[in-house]
Amino acid sequence: MAIDTWDEIRTAWHVARVGTVSGAAEALGVHHATVIRHVDALEGRLGVKLFQRHPKGYTPTEAGQALAQVGRSTEDQFAQLEARLSGLGRGISGELVITALPELCEMILPALVTLVARHPDLRPRLRTERRVLRLEYGEAHVAVRAGAQPSEPDNVVQLWHRCRVGLYASAGYLERHGTPRDDADLEHHVFVGDDTEDTRAPFFRWLAKRGFPQIFRSNEPAAQRVAIEAGLGLGFLFEGYARGDLVQVMAPRPDWDVPLWLVTHVDLHRTPKVQAALDALKAGAPE
Repeated sequence: MAIDTWDEIRTAWHVARVGTVSGAAEALGVHHATVIRHVDALEGRLGVKLFQRHPKGYTPTEAGQALAQVGRSTEDQFAQLEARLSGLGRGISGELVITALPELCEMILPALVTLVARHPDLRPRLRTERRVLRLEYGEAHVAVRAGAQPSEPDNVVQLWHRCRVGLYASAGYLERHGTPRDDADLEHHVFVGDDTEDTRAPFFRWLAKRGFPQIFRSNEPAAQRVAIEAGLGLGFLFEGYARGDLVQVMAPRPDWDVPLWLVTHVDLHRTPKVQAALDALKAGAPE
């Protein structure tokens, strides 16, 4: 028959440890009748005697000694687990999962460097996925989301940064095709676009609405950036994050802006680990 009652095993372990029913009852904070009932029930289920009863108390049999070893080890493990879980609730250590779109990595990583310097026992993970991870299912501790303000129930949402987006081209592209002076000139140029169905990026929606030709499209932001750098066409990039010989050919516009939101679940929002992450992200928000 399976042993499936931890209370009875724990009781038997304490009886074996102190040698008396009264001593075990005091240690456990229960009535001595409860101790006797637990031991009798456990012996009945196992079909063996765990103790020799005598006027001075209880002496464990060989079976009782074996069970006491298991009880002691299990109680130690529970104590360690309790300390660990309590520490996770109070301390700033262990795994911290942040989720964001791939193109936001450059903005987030400096804050994570600061976070780890302040809390060396913390182990951040940055999950860059198009799929929206479910905070209510524990898939992430903090989400950095772009676009319209998230409205999921039980989430705490804070505006983190409003990204300004400009239109860029490589120096080589501009040498071959010239620099557009206004929107009318854009009709004579080609663009690097997005290949995501129903994109939420306001600048790509602006591009699609005007029907400008897209010579290259990709659902991967890194590929879009490489295509712009290679001179395939004009393309949109976050202001301040253009590299190499890229030239801003049109300044950011309000209808190209992308708001970024810090999102946490209400159940974890006030935990020290999440608060430390939020503080680092807010302090390290792009200018």
